[in-house]
Formats: sequence, structure tokens, C-alpha cells
Amino acid sequence: MMKKGIILFFLCCVSILKAQEKEITGTVSDKYYSIPGASVHVKGTNIGTNTNMEGKYTIKASANDVLVFSLIGMKTKEEKVGKRTVINVVLEESDATLDEVVISTASNLRSSKRKAYASIASPMAMGNTMMYDSDQKQITDKKTSPLFIVDGIPVKANSEVILNKLDPKEIKTVEVMKGNNAIALYGNRGRNGCVIITTKKGNFQIDDKDSYAKITENPFKNVVASPLSTFSIDVDKASYSNIRRMINNGEVVKEDAVKIEEMINYFDYKYPQPQGKHPFSINTEFVKTPWNAETKLVKIGLQGKTYENKDLPPSNLTFLIDVSGSMGERNKLPLLKKAFKLLVNQLREEDRVSIVVYAGAAGVVLEPTSGRNKEKILTALNNLNSGGSTAGGEGIELAYKLAEKNFKKRGNNRVILATDGDFNVGRSSNKAMEELIEEKRKSGVFLSVLGFGYGNYKDDKLEILADKGNGNHAYIDTMQEAQKVFGKEFGGTLYTIAKDVKIQVEFNPNKVKAYRLIGYENRLLNDEDFIDDTKDAGELGSGHSVTALYEVIPVGVDSKYLNKIHDLKYTNKKNNSYKDELLTVKFRYKKPDGKKSVEMERVVKDKTAKPTSDMNFASSVALFGMYLRKSQFMNDANLEDVIKLAEKGRGKDKDGYRGEFVRLVRTYSDIK
Repeated sequence: MMKKGIILFFLCCVSILKAQEKEITGTVSDKYYSIPGASVHVKGTNIGTNTNMEGKYTIKASANDVLVFSLIGMKTKEEKVGKRTVINVVLEESDATLDEVVISTASNLRSSKRKAYASIASPMAMGNTMMYDSDQKQITDKKTSPLFIVDGIPVKANSEVILNKLDPKEIKTVEVMKGNNAIALYGNRGRNGCVIITTKKGNFQIDDKDSYAKITENPFKNVVASPLSTFSIDVDKASYSNIRRMINNGEVVKEDAVKIEEMINYFDYKYPQPQGKHPFSINTEFVKTPWNAETKLVKIGLQGKTYENKDLPPSNLTFLIDVSGSMGERNKLPLLKKAFKLLVNQLREEDRVSIVVYAGAAGVVLEPTSGRNKEKILTALNNLNSGGSTAGGEGIELAYKLAEKNFKKRGNNRVILATDGDFNVGRSSNKAMEELIEEKRKSGVFLSVLGFGYGNYKDDKLEILADKGNGNHAYIDTMQEAQKVFGKEFGGTLYTIAKDVKIQVEFNPNKVKAYRLIGYENRLLNDEDFIDDTKDAGELGSGHSVTALYEVIPVGVDSKYLNKIHDLKYTNKKNNSYKDELLTVKFRYKKPDGKKSVEMERVVKDKTAKPTSDMNFASSVALFGMYLRKSQFMNDANLEDVIKLAEKGRGKDKDGYRGEFVRLVRTYSDIK
């Protein structure tokens, strides 16, 4: 009887404690902006969350609980809940040096028996980790990430890389350097201290087998000699999220990883929805160039028609998932599974999903299944494990075969490939993959390509697959990016509203002396390709927008960036019939199932206007891309100029992406 009474008393206590729990909301910011990806957890527990893109959070806690707010590079702050239900916190920049996190890391490096660590990473700051031992007991909640120097070479500010790559038996010494000593040697990169590791051989290298297509920056072209500029649209956004990952990992960004058009197109702009028969609206702006007083800037923007999920045609989706050994890391297959769950949860009864996997060989793990049976689809995803080599070509063959077999005539037929791009069995070269995809796109099946992971990421190969496969390419570094791709941009990711979209700009030689297209180097077309309907070009998805910037040198301006040419004898440079026109831009596109192009045209007048906030922001992103690529056309602009321009263009920033961009630029100024 007494035992029952004790149990009853205990249950009552638990009920009372549960009743005391309440929902706490708030915003985390620094002195400038709200902070996405900040960690918020209840002290002494495993209960925690992260702030969203607007810096907001929601967490359950009781009056006696203490909330801990933290982010890499910021001072950790604690707040007792008390009677409050709204707790807003301002974090200050950290001047802390290394504490027990360094000692813990260093000692584990030298230990032959490592503890099993799990890293719980902030969605927006991959280096921001909380350390747990194998029993899931918290060791430390320090959020400062040191700079690692291995055999004299600075490496990524991510201790996981060091722990995974270094053999403790090969380490000669580990030295911890703190405070001003670290800053004096390594500048701002050493502000959180340094772990200086010397190996016995003294030549340790962290293999980085990421590969990117070579990019040669577009030069200024003389209008008299080259009056036309022709290119394919590009809705891919992979470059920006990959650059964000590098910066959050404390890395110097690789130049060829920077595709300025993909950085600009990552962001939404206030383009109106199309009216009338065409599937996109056309928007232009003409302003003074922020970084060069002698030139001007033209913005050309397309906005695709947005369809709600319920209005999309039935989907025949084939998930093609890389489960090879290289996909075993936490930011690859485990993240991939979680990302695909976001897509599955939005499927309707009329949608069908198949799953094909490939490693050393390819196989079907889920036959076509209705979106009504979400549990069955999710179970198939959850059961996937990594191992073996990478027969990507064989996987593509099988996925397209399955997609064609279940083809919906008036539906959305698409293969969704998720991989790090490391194909190494069978047809695996870039050329072989290009030929394979060009052959498969004739089936009418579209392709979406999702990149995951780093250290072995083949961006160049995935770009080819998306480009030639009538599709798009995204890089998923966090669950927040997955939410953007599969949540916010669900329709655009899955449903194409126009294909083979080409742009051709004709400049008026009476007004423009020279021009350069900013970005799109890998999307340039020959002028004659514009009216050739057999030439492939980019696809536009539901709700997608495309923005292109041209920097122009007006007639009468001498520029150090333009080489002189002889006057042309036969070219008529004077035609006063169009004296008020700057340029004419033409667009061609096909319907998703069409073979003949439709053409549109827009004239831009030679009249500059005050830049809109969107123009300022797009210009700031372009300038940051130019900085990362060490562009010859920056005209002595710097990162502070990027930040000032972005501030002018930040606007309401509902989702917080523009604020995040400013934080990345500030962070990169410290990395550099």
C-alpha cells in the first residue's frame, strides 16, 4: 500500500512539474541583426533548438530553468526563465580564448583510445558544436572553435576533420596557443586560440578532392565588334550554399566554386507575377554602377509563374540515391534522409515515388508507391545504409528506365539524384555522363540534382548533369537549406514551366561602348544558337526567378578595362532612329512538352534611375562574388563596400536570408 502511495505521489509531482512547463519564444540578435542558427538549450539537459532564419526560437521550459544562448564567435549568455514567456537576447562578440574544449580535443588526439564523439551542429554554423561522450553526457558547451595548424598549415576550423584524418600514433607534439600570442601569429583567425599539431613526418595533408569547372571571367566586349550577348538562363543556386558552408567552416573560398549568377539567384526579388499567356514576367533596371563611377549597371529579371502544390500535375518521381562508401559521413546520407522526408511529407495521393540506389551496383528498393503511403516511403529511406564503390552511370540508367516505365503523359516526370558526385565505376567521366544525360533527356523525364557533403564533392560533374538533363542543381549543407529547396521552393524544384530559355541582348552602339555579363560564364551560347531550337538551354521552374547583371561602358568614356580596336570601315555606327534606346533584350522559350520556341522582346531606355533595394542587394552579392573570384573589375572596392551596399538593399528580409548574407561577409573578413 505504501509502495502504491509513493508511486502516486511521484506521478503527481511529475504532473505538477509538467504543468509548470511553458512555451518560451524570443529573438536572438547581435548589435546589428537577428542571428539565424544560434543554439538555445535548457541548461543541464539535452533539450535544445536553434533560431530560424529570422533569429526566432521556440522552446519549452519551466520557471526554474536556465536557457543558454550560444553561437560560434559570440559570448555564451544565460537567462533564467522565471515568469517570462518572451526572452529576447543580444549576444556580444567573444574575446574568449581556448578553454577545456582545446584541452579535451588535444588530449583525445594523443589518446590511442578516443571517446566516441557526436557533433550536434548549428544549421547555420557548422563549426558550432556541442561535445558528448559515448553515453550522451555533455562534456562541454563551449562554442568557440579554434584554428588548427597542422605541420605549419592552417586548416578548417572544424575539429571533426582533424579527429577523423589524424592517426594519434603519428602525432609528435600538440601545443595550445591562446590570447594575444595566437592573434599576433594568425590575426583574427586565431582569436579563439590555436591548436598547433606537429606530426612525426612533418608533411601531413588533409585531402581535398572537391572538383569545380574552371571559370574564366567574362571580359568587356566592344559593342561595334560584338553587338550581341547570348546566354542560357540558370536557376541553379548550389554555389551560394556551398560558399556559405565553406565560410561557416572557416575556409578560404575556392575561386572556381564561385558562380556569381548562382549567388545572385539564390535570393528572392520583388518581381511581379506574370500576366497574360507567357509563363514569366520581364523586369529591368538601369542604374549607376556602385563600384565604378565610369560605368552603369543593367539588371534583367525573369519571374516564373508560381503554382500552389495542390495545382501541380500528378508527379512520377524517382529518387536516385547514392549509397556508396563516400556517402557515409554525417553531412551526406544521414542529412539526405532527413531532407527527403520534407519532400515526402508534401506528396499527395496522386503522386508516385520510386527509389533506386547505387553503390557498386544499382537496384530498386521501392517500386512506385502512392504519396498516401508515406510511412512505406519513409521506411524505405530510413533503411538505406552506405558502403561500396560508386556506379553512378548504372544508377542513372536504371532510374530513367523506371521513370519511363511509369511515365505520366500529363504529369511531372522527374528523377531526383542525390549524391556527392563521386562516380567511379562504369561510365563516370564528365564527357561520358554528359552523353548519357543528353540521351536520357529525350524521354521527357526531367532531372533535379542535389549535392551533399564536402572533401569529395564533384560540383563540375553535377553541374553537367543538371544542365544537360533539363533540370536544376542545389547544394544542401543543412536542414534549413533542405527546407528551402523542398519546402519554400517545392514547386520550382519539381515542376518545370518553361524549358530551353535563352536570352539575347543587342546593345545600341550609339549609347553603349562596351559591356560585360557578370557571371554565366558556363552558360554562354553562340549568337546563332538563340534561334536554333535544337540547342539546349536552361529550365524555369514554378516560382523561380532569374537575374542577370550587365556592366556597361557608355559611349565617350575611356576605360582601363577596355582594349582599343581599329575603327570598322563598313559598320554603320550612326542610326538616330533608336537614339533613346540603350538595348533590346529578347527571350526564347519552349513549353515543357514543346519543340518550337516562343519569342518575347523588351526595350530598355537610356535613362538611369535610383536603384531599388533589390538592385542594391543584387549588386552587393555580385560584388562579393567578384571579391571571392579576385575579379580584375572590382575597381578597388572591398568587403566594407559589399556590406554597405547590402545594408541599402536589405529591405524587410522576411526570411532572414539577406541578413545571413551580411553576417557571412563579416565572417569572411575575419577569415581572410
